[in-house]
Amino acid sequence: MRKIPNNGNLKMTKVAYPLGLFICLFIYVAYIKWHWASATQAFFSITEVASGARRVQQAHSPPETAARGHEVFYGIMFDAGSTGTRVHIFQFARQPGETPTLTHETFKALKPGLSAYADDVEKSTSGIQELLDVAKQDIPFDFWKATPLVLKATAGLRLLPGEKAQKLLQKVKEVFKASPFLVGDDCVSIMNGTDEGVSAWITVNFLTGSLKTSGRSSVGMLDLGGGSTQITFLPRVEDTLQTSPPGYLTSLQMFNRTYKLYSYSYLGLGLMSARLAILGGMEGKPAEDGKELVSPCLSPGFTGEWEHAEITYRISGQKAAVNLHELCASRVLEILRNKVHRTEEVKDVDFYAFSYYYDLAANVGLIDVEKGGSLVVGDFDIAAKYVCRTAETRPQGNPFLCMDLTYISLLLQEFGFPENKVLKLTRKINNVETSWALGAIFHYIDSLSRQKSPAL
Repeated sequence: MRKIPNNGNLKMTKVAYPLGLFICLFIYVAYIKWHWASATQAFFSITEVASGARRVQQAHSPPETAARGHEVFYGIMFDAGSTGTRVHIFQFARQPGETPTLTHETFKALKPGLSAYADDVEKSTSGIQELLDVAKQDIPFDFWKATPLVLKATAGLRLLPGEKAQKLLQKVKEVFKASPFLVGDDCVSIMNGTDEGVSAWITVNFLTGSLKTSGRSSVGMLDLGGGSTQITFLPRVEDTLQTSPPGYLTSLQMFNRTYKLYSYSYLGLGLMSARLAILGGMEGKPAEDGKELVSPCLSPGFTGEWEHAEITYRISGQKAAVNLHELCASRVLEILRNKVHRTEEVKDVDFYAFSYYYDLAANVGLIDVEKGGSLVVGDFDIAAKYVCRTAETRPQGNPFLCMDLTYISLLLQEFGFPENKVLKLTRKINNVETSWALGAIFHYIDSLSRQKSPAL
């Protein structure tokens, strides 16, 4: 007798088979995913351990030894000037036993200068913090603890009353101490003028290779800021060493060599301070009873206002003035009389000139605005005479141009430079800014190295 098929069992078989297949497939996929996740986790664990080991090595062996045997290290220098605060973040590389080279620089500037916060120091912190954040973004995390952080203030703070300047510096130091960088007790200071000149000299000679190549002739440095002006060079004539006044010679130790430099900073002879003196004003003091300051260095028909060190002065040209350049030169010489030491050796040293020397020369077309160039000292005198002569008959965009060019021309002559002396004017050497900040941080790092390894 033929059995009748059980349709219910057949249906169950048809359902169970794909269901079982699906469960097996699910278990297989789950196993594969679990196995892959375990392997991936193991891989990343190994990678993390390796990275951690490198980080530990970096943390315990700064500066880091990079590929190809280079040591890589960083330095942060804040330049607190009279018109603004600037941060320079430098990256250096060094082959064992060789002089370091600069491989990268990051720069940012903020206005106004620290001295503008003399009566409200709390307001100074936001700008400092903003510039510190730039350093954090630029420097790899692993280098933070080994990177020196330094602020040096220049003429702007030197001209402030001592107590106000110290309160500002103390506030900056508090911000620095809270940062993750290497901060010493001497991290914040007012830079004396000689140090400023020496640091700029280091920068120029570092970038031109004079410090790297033993026996290579060094170059001199001229800097004209707003509040002060500096001259620095390495004397090779004994007479210069013997006849220089006290305070004009300073010793510098770099790369296990000692340099005896002629270096002096003239506070009050920077371009902005000189303008005020030529106008007949007093540093840090408003004109008496709001009196107008009259100068033979301004166009006869000129009247206006000028702000210097947070004080606004009313100024005007001398009425019916004839031969503006002659009158202006006479006034400038009164300001410079017996204030500048002249030395004969400057005739024979190659000099670079920076800051307002560059700006004024570019302004009147003596050098290229972007690239700089060379000129002779007498070019400033020619430009001054031309500008002053034309200022007598027509107004100019810059009312101070006659005054500034006349001042620069006579200042250089007072230093002892003949009219045919060639000066090199540049903002960059080998595409690096020629700021004193590079020399200052470089010297600071070098001194730290000497402290750690006196025998090196």
